[in-house]
Amino acid sequence: MQEFIYYNKNGLDFPLSEKIQVTTSLEGLENKTFLISNSSQLKSEFVANEIDFYIKNSQDSFSNKISNVLELYEIAATKYDLSQDISYSQEISKELLVISNNEEQFKEFSKNLAKDDFDIYKIDENILKSIEGHIGNLKVTVDSNGKDVVLNVSQIVWFDAKEEGLKQSGTFDPNLSSIEEVILELKNNINSFSYKKFTTYDKTICQYNGRREVICGKCEEVCPTVAITRDDTTKTLTFSQIDCHGCGGCISVCPSGALDYAPTNRESLFEMSKFYKNRHPLIIPRTMGIEDLQIDLKEGVFPFAIEGEKFLHESSLLTLLQMSGSQVIFYSDFLSKGTNDAIRILNDIYQKRYQKDAILVAMNKEELEIALKEVAFIEDSYFNFNQEGLKKREIFSHRLQKLVGNDNLGEVKTGEHIHYGKVEINQDTCTLCLVCVGACNVDALIAEPKDNTLRLNPSLCTACGYCEVSCPETNCLTIKEDIIELEPNWFKDNILAQDKLFACVECGKEFATTKAIEKIAAMMGPIFSSDPVKERSLYCCADCKPKIMMQSYFNQRNQGLDSGK
Repeated sequence: MQEFIYYNKNGLDFPLSEKIQVTTSLEGLENKTFLISNSSQLKSEFVANEIDFYIKNSQDSFSNKISNVLELYEIAATKYDLSQDISYSQEISKELLVISNNEEQFKEFSKNLAKDDFDIYKIDENILKSIEGHIGNLKVTVDSNGKDVVLNVSQIVWFDAKEEGLKQSGTFDPNLSSIEEVILELKNNINSFSYKKFTTYDKTICQYNGRREVICGKCEEVCPTVAITRDDTTKTLTFSQIDCHGCGGCISVCPSGALDYAPTNRESLFEMSKFYKNRHPLIIPRTMGIEDLQIDLKEGVFPFAIEGEKFLHESSLLTLLQMSGSQVIFYSDFLSKGTNDAIRILNDIYQKRYQKDAILVAMNKEELEIALKEVAFIEDSYFNFNQEGLKKREIFSHRLQKLVGNDNLGEVKTGEHIHYGKVEINQDTCTLCLVCVGACNVDALIAEPKDNTLRLNPSLCTACGYCEVSCPETNCLTIKEDIIELEPNWFKDNILAQDKLFACVECGKEFATTKAIEKIAAMMGPIFSSDPVKERSLYCCADCKPKIMMQSYFNQRNQGLDSGK
C-alpha cells in the first residue's frame, strides 16, 4: 500500500522519492485513503501542510529537497503513529437556545434560518442563572417567575456573551464573527460533531491529586475553557475532553509532567527530534496558517509542525535544542504563560553557557525574516540519550546536567508558572521520620537505608511545598524557591540529614533513628520518671516493649501475693 501521496495540479520542478506517490489529478483517488498527504483535498489520515511550505520556500538544493521532503512525510508518520489523540463523536440535536436582550438581533438571526433548521428557545439574558454540561447536552437554568426551570438544549447562541459563557463548549457569539458563520457552524455540528482527546493524565505524580493541602492547580487556572475543573474538597481534577480546545497550555505549566499532550507526547517529540540533527528547527503551530506564507528559508532550516500552540515546556524545548545542535526558531503570534517562562529560562541558561539565546521567537513575518537570518548552530550543544520512559523532570535534569558539565555557571531564576527549588533541612531538629519522603511523589527526596540518610536531588524538585507542610517538626524543613543552580551538585543526591540507628536496650536490634528515640524520650521521660520500667521501655523495640511491661506487671503481682501471705 502506498502510504505517502503528494498532490499538485501544476506538478513539481524536481522529482520526489519513489516512496511518495505523486499526482497532478484527483481523478480515480476518490475512494482511496492514504496515511500522509500534503493536501486536504485527498483522503488521508494526516495532512502535513508543512510539506508544501518547505517546497515553496526552502533554499536547499534540489538533491537535499528530494530527501528532505521524504523525511517530512516520515516525521508526520512518526507523529501519527505515536499520537494518543483518540477521536470521539457526540450526538447533536436541533434544540437551540438563543440568548439576547435585543429583539432586533433575534429577528436578524431568525431570518437567516429555514423553517426546519432548529427547534428554538429564546430567553433574555437577565433570567439566565447557569449553564452546565457540554455541547449536545447543555442544561440551562433560568428564573421563571421566581422558580428555577431547566432547559435541555444542544447548542447556544448568545449575543454579547459573558466570558464564562464562551468557556462552555456549544456556545457561540455572532458578534465575534457573523450570524452567517455561526449558523453554518451550528448546522455542521448536527449529527456530525467530533472531538479528540488532547491530554493524558498520570495522577500518581500530580501535585494536586489527593494532597491534604492545595499546593498546585495551575492547569485549571490557565485553562481557557471548562475542560479542567478541580474539587478542593476531594482534591481531584476532572477532565472534559469535549470542552478542550487542544491548545496545550495546561501541559506547559504542569510541574511534574502529570499532564502530557496526546497529539505530540514526550515519546513522539523525542522521536521527531531525531530528524533534526544538524538542522535549524522552525517550530510552526497549525494555527499560524503557513499555506500562503512566502518567505526565504535559508539552507538547513527545517519545519517542525505542531498542533497546539501552548504545550511546549522547558523539557521538550531543550530536547529539540540538543537533538538539533542549533538555535530554534519559534514562529507563533501567541506564547502561553508556561512556554514563555520556559523560553526565558532556557535563554538565560544558554546565555550563561554559550552566550547565545536558545529560542528565537518570531511573532510575525517581519520578526521571522530576522530570525531566519540569525539562526545558527551552537558548537558542542548536540546531545542525545535514550530518554524513553523518563518523566518530564528526569529528562530535563539529564539534559541540563550534560549542558552544565563540571562547571559552575551560577543561578537562573525560574518563574511564575515554572517552578524549581531546593529543599533545606535543619539537622538539629530533623528526626529522619521520612514523612517528607512519603510526601514527595517525584522522587526528589529519597531515603538511603545503607547509611541512614535523607537525600535530595534538587533537579527533580518541583518546589511544590508539600514536604514542607507535611513535616511534623518545627523549624526543620524549608524550600529555597524558584532557582536552578547550574553546577554539578544540583544533579546529585545531596545528603540533607543523617543519623545512627538506635539499638534496643533489651535485644540489641536496631529499630529507629537515635534522634527519634531521643525526642520521644525527652517528651515522655518526665512523665515516666517515677517508673523505671516504663522509662526503660522508651528505649525498647516494638517486640521488647510489651515484654518488659508484662514482666513488670507479673513481678509486681507476685510481690503483692507474697506480702499477703
